[in-house]
Amino acid sequence: MEKIRWGIIGTAKIGIEHVIPALQHGKYSEVAAIASRSPQRAEEAASRFGIKKLYGSYEALLDDPAIDVVYNPLPNTLHRDWTIRAMEAGKHV
Repeated sequence: MEKIRWGIIGTAKIGIEHVIPALQHGKYSEVAAIASRSPQRAEEAASRFGIKKLYGSYEALLDDPAIDVVYNPLPNTLHRDWTIRAMEAGKHV
């Protein structure tokens, strides 16, 4: 079985402290990319976790054909819209 390639939109505390470490322990999961509206934050998170791809926008991550599924830890006010956009981009959420 191939690994599922996860993209993380945002650098929220729950993702950084809990979700990314858990996904990295999964036999069939790979955190393939992380995006933030702040390129510096994306770079810091990517460096901390050894994530190969980073993006300075959520759109760029959604446009990446190598991402299978998106984890969305954004605030409630942004969660619905970005979940819909991820699905429209053909990603599982």
